[in-house]
Amino acid sequence: MAPRPNWKGFLKLSLVSCAVALYPATSTSQRIRFNIINRETGNRIRNEVIDAETGDPVAPEDRIKGYEVDKGQYVLLEEDELDNVALESTHTIDIDEFVPMADVDRIYLDESYYLVPQDDVAQEAFAVIREAMRKEDLAGLARVVVYRRERLLLLRPRGKGLLATTLRYNNEVRKEADYFDDIPNTKVSPDMLKLATHILETKKGKFDPSKFEDRYETALMDLIKAKRAGKKPVTVAEPKPSNVINLMDALRRSAQGERRKPASASRRKTATRTKRTTTRRKVRKAS
Repeated sequence: MAPRPNWKGFLKLSLVSCAVALYPATSTSQRIRFNIINRETGNRIRNEVIDAETGDPVAPEDRIKGYEVDKGQYVLLEEDELDNVALESTHTIDIDEFVPMADVDRIYLDESYYLVPQDDVAQEAFAVIREAMRKEDLAGLARVVVYRRERLLLLRPRGKGLLATTLRYNNEVRKEADYFDDIPNTKVSPDMLKLATHILETKKGKFDPSKFEDRYETALMDLIKAKRAGKKPVTVAEPKPSNVINLMDALRRSAQGERRKPASASRRKTATRTKRTTTRRKVRKAS
């Protein structure tokens, strides 16, 4: 079953526009989720919406959003009033400008969506916008209203579609100076830097998300299986602090350890070949 789009509307570049839909590019539906259970009865616990003053339950039709303008005083807003906030980006993704991806600080990147054309009429205009961006290697900046909030969008070609990534606003990003200013300016010796660089080089690889698994989810499932089978859950010992005090010594040991790894693999291969040769000789003698 195809997923439902989070948003439908139009993608617009100057006078060119086409019908598009926005779909979530990621999902957390595979994560383990828990219910809250009454320990005494084993039954699920149900949360009720109650009046903060009277303590009485409030029926769904009596619930309404309110904005506090003064202590205990609220402006009440109906659902249809919220739906009809007059913003063009409610129905249109209008590309304001184009920027090189290198100019975009990654700290501003938030959630990602797939943007796709909605019908046959939209295909050509969508392709023109996508390929022009690909040719110039540029990303588009636009706005869209999703979940009743106007979000900044970064649009990039991806395959036959566009990847739309919401951006955090400037006031949502904390100033790094508040955290980094107290870090002292430490001078790193050339020898230490050389050893650390060597360790980085030995661990260099290509990004492949298929190599990574959610180990915490796996451990959670193992815990659930063990509890269900009446077995004692496996506990992991806390890591002990390293005995290495001298940083230069630690770097040397790390570098030596990384150098030995390929050699160990080579020795394993040699041992395997020797074992196979010995086995073949034994077979010949027996023959």
